[in-house]
Amino acid sequence: MSVFDRTDHLKDAGHEQVVFCQDRVSGLRAIIAIYSTALGPALGGTRFYPYPTEADALRDVLALSKAMAYKAACAGLDLGGGKAVLIGDPATMKTEALLRAYGRMVESLGGRYYTACDVGTYVQDMDVIGRESRFVTGRSPAQGGAGDSAVLTAFGVFQAMRAAAQHTWGEPTLAGRRVGVEGVGKVGLHLVEHLLADGASVVVSDVAPAAVARARALGCDVATVAELPLLPLDVYAPCALGGSLSDDVVPALQAKVVCGAANNQLAHPGVEKVLADRGILYTPDYVANAGGVVQVGDEAIGQGGFSFDRAKADATRIFDTTLEVFRLADAEGVPPAVAADRTAERRMADVGRLRSFLLPG
Repeated sequence: MSVFDRTDHLKDAGHEQVVFCQDRVSGLRAIIAIYSTALGPALGGTRFYPYPTEADALRDVLALSKAMAYKAACAGLDLGGGKAVLIGDPATMKTEALLRAYGRMVESLGGRYYTACDVGTYVQDMDVIGRESRFVTGRSPAQGGAGDSAVLTAFGVFQAMRAAAQHTWGEPTLAGRRVGVEGVGKVGLHLVEHLLADGASVVVSDVAPAAVARARALGCDVATVAELPLLPLDVYAPCALGGSLSDDVVPALQAKVVCGAANNQLAHPGVEKVLADRGILYTPDYVANAGGVVQVGDEAIGQGGFSFDRAKADATRIFDTTLEVFRLADAEGVPPAVAADRTAERRMADVGRLRSFLLPG
C-alpha cells in the first residue's frame, strides 16, 4: 500500500505533505506531516515516542496533524496544522546530534512547518533544535521563546471545562463537582491546580508513581488508570495519550461531562455519537486543549515578540468558543465533535480561499 493510501482511516485524507526523515549516524527516524496550510504555516509539536512499528508512527502523526489544523482553525489563529514524530525511546536515544539533525529537517521545509514541544520533548530540546532551525517555538525565555506551553494548555482546558459546566449545570464553575483527571504530567497537574482552586474535588490516575505522588500532595484522591473512568464522577478529564474513549470505556462512564487535554480522545469515529446518545457532553479535545497552540502561535507569529499576557487573553476565549460549539451542536442536532469539525472546516474553506487573491509585493 502506498503512503498516499495510508490515510484511508481519516475522513477526508487531505494531507498536503508527509516527509520521512533519517540520519543513520544519530539514529534519527522522523515523520513530519503537514495537514493544511490554508490559514498559514503548519504548527504542531514534536512527539518522541517508542512506536512499535513505523505504521503506528505514521498513523499517529497523520491523526495528530489533522487535529492540529482543526485546533488552530477553531481557535481563530492564522496557522495551519502539522505534527512530527521521532521514533524511539527518548530516555535512551535523545542526543544533541539527533535533535540537531531533526532541526535541519525542519529547516529544510522553509517555514511550511513550525515545531514545538509534545510528549517526550521539552523546552530544552526546542533550544537545541532551534540551533539548526528558525522555525521552532516553545523555546526557553532565555532563547527568546515562550517557555513551556503546558501552562496555557491547562488554562485553556479549564476554560473549556467551565463552559461545559455552564452548558450542563447552568454555572461556569466546577465548585462542588467531582473531577477525575487521567494523567497528571506536564498539563494534567496544572489542570488539577485550577480545579482545586475553583473548589472541585479531584481524583487522579497516572502510570508514573512520581506524578501520582505530586497530585496526592495537593490533596487529590488516587485511583488506578483502569478504575478512574468507571468512578461516579461529574467530569472525566483524559489528559494522557489518545484513544481513552474506547468501546469498553464509554458504556461504563458515569460522568456527565468529558473534557480533557489529551489529543484524539475518541478511539474511532462514531464514539462521539455513543457519548451523545448516553447524554454525556463531550468537549472536542482540540477545542479544549488549544491553549498551548495559542501560546506557541503567539511566539511564532505574534507582533513584537511573544507576550504571555496577550496569549493568556487569547486562551481565555476558549470558554466562548466551547460554548459556541455546544450551541451549534444543539442547533444542528449533531454531537459537539461534529459541530467543531464543521466550524474548523468552514473557516479553513472561507478564510483559506482568500489566499487565492494575489497581493502586490
